[in-house]
Order: sequence, then C-alpha cells, then structure tokens
Amino acid sequence: MHSAPSPDITYGGRVATSPSDLEALEPLAESWMLSLRAERKSPQTLKNYGDGVRFYLRWCQGSVRPPLERDSLRRWVADLIDQGMAPATIRARQLPVRRFTAWLTDEGEIDTDPFVGLKSPKLDVKVVEPLSDDQLRALIAACQPPKGATPAEALRHRRDEAIVRLMLETGARAGEVVAMTLEDLDLPGGTAIIRRGKGGKGRVVPLGPHAVRAVDRYLRLRRHHRLGATSPDLWLGDRGKKFSYDGLHKTLGERAAAAGIPGFHPHRMRHTAAHRWLAAGGTETGLMAVAGWTRPDMLLRYTRAQASARAAAEARHLNLGEL
Repeated sequence: MHSAPSPDITYGGRVATSPSDLEALEPLAESWMLSLRAERKSPQTLKNYGDGVRFYLRWCQGSVRPPLERDSLRRWVADLIDQGMAPATIRARQLPVRRFTAWLTDEGEIDTDPFVGLKSPKLDVKVVEPLSDDQLRALIAACQPPKGATPAEALRHRRDEAIVRLMLETGARAGEVVAMTLEDLDLPGGTAIIRRGKGGKGRVVPLGPHAVRAVDRYLRLRRHHRLGATSPDLWLGDRGKKFSYDGLHKTLGERAAAAGIPGFHPHRMRHTAAHRWLAAGGTETGLMAVAGWTRPDMLLRYTRAQASARAAAEARHLNLGEL
C-alpha cells in the first residue's frame, strides 16, 4: 500500500519537492539558529538542534530525497532504527527537524508545515540506576591530586572533585554546571545560582559543607592560574581552553574509569542526586525546586530505579505490622 504524496510546500515562489531544495534550506537553517540564539537557548541546545537538522539534510542529499516530504523523514527515522540507534536518540535527532519546519512556517518561508502530526518514535521506559555510595567514594577518591602533582594537575583534580560534589548535592544538569560563573557562588551562604536552567529558568541551589570546601579548594588554586584574574567562568579548561560540556563529559568519564565505574555518564549524577535526596528523607517538592523540575512526571522518571528500595526502607520505619 502506497502512502499518499505530501502536498507541495512552496517558499520563495518555488516548490520544495526535490533534493535541490537543500540549497534553499541550508541558509534558512542558519537563520533559524540566529533566531534560537535570540531566544537565549543554551549552547548545548543550539548544538543539538543544529546537528539534528544538518544530519537530516545530509541524509536527504545522500539519499536523493526531498527534505520537506513526510516520507523522507519517515525513511530517515527508519534508517536510524536499522542502524541500531536508541529510540531516545532518534527522537532527539527528529525533534530539531520538526522545530525547524515549524519555524519555517511561522516565518512564512513555507506555506504549511509538512511534519505536523507526525509521530515520534515510541520511547522505551529506561531505568537508570543511581551510583552507589561505594562508587561515589571511589569517584571522589579518583579526583584527589597525587603526591608531586604539578600546579596544573592539582588544579584539574580539585576542579573535578568540586564538579562531582556540586552535581551530587544539587542534581544540576551538566550544561548548567558548565555555564556557571564566579558571581554565581555564595560559599559563606552555602548557595549557588543556576542562571541558565532548562527553558531559561533560573534557581538557587543549596551547597553543603563538603561541596563548599571542595569548591573553595579549587578556587584557591584557581587564583594562581594565569586566567584566574581575568576569566569570569567558574571552571577553567585544560591548557587555557574554555571548559565545555564535552570537556566535562571527558574529564568525568576519565575519573569514572579510574574509579572502576562502568557505564558512566554525567547524567547519572542527576539521577543519583535525586535518589539520595529522597532516600535521606527529603521532600518531593523540595527536590523539584532544587532540580529545576516543574512537572511531577520528571521526578518519577528520575527516581524510578530505587523507588522500591526507598519504599521498603520507609515501611521498616513505619512498622505498620506492630499491633
């Protein structure tokens, strides 16, 4: 059974039904990125959106497919599935394309959005196990400067420990941590400001004494770095480079490997922080405020893995069988 052909999509007096329309879409994609910057999207969001559209347009070019046809997007998704890509990753690749065509419609570059109503791949319910206390201790131990470390090596070790402890206590996203500046810290008050949270929403997060001490140790070494007096960024990269999301991913991955932690990803720190908050008796509303969630379903998603264990511990405390 053949699918119905997509309606012609017109822009600039042309009809977008051939692969040659890539020549018109590529500069429009650049304009879309400018629009996203005006909306103050995070650097990581800009990268993800830009990559998603570029990947799709390149696939259309290589497959000689018209980019603004529903069947093209379906075939691209099917190709990603055949490659064994995870549904969540495929959805993350498809979303920028659909946001791009919605923008094209809003801007009057095309008459109608060809992808309205197109379903995204169904997501598997993925359970992410939080790190255990032993794993966290090993991760922190892997961040300790070795004897005889150079000032640059010591700075990197102290930076990574400060990042680990900050993420562990606050559940902050990796991108939020990377974007922090010196002005965002109030160590005497035990707080930090997340200015560029998801959706542009800022919040204040609490820092416990261990995180404060780790950040202070890092800052004392930072003052002696050649960029310490000039850079407003909280975290200094290696060899004078700007500290990025990729830099955080790489350096914490190296620490996790040294600690013997398999399957590590910085996002596991957010899951771990959420679990530890609730396991210690913290409230769900408090966790939502600290983590920057506005919907309860996000809390359930991040704390699902150890829900039974927390319930069992709570039941033992309640001792409902005592009559």
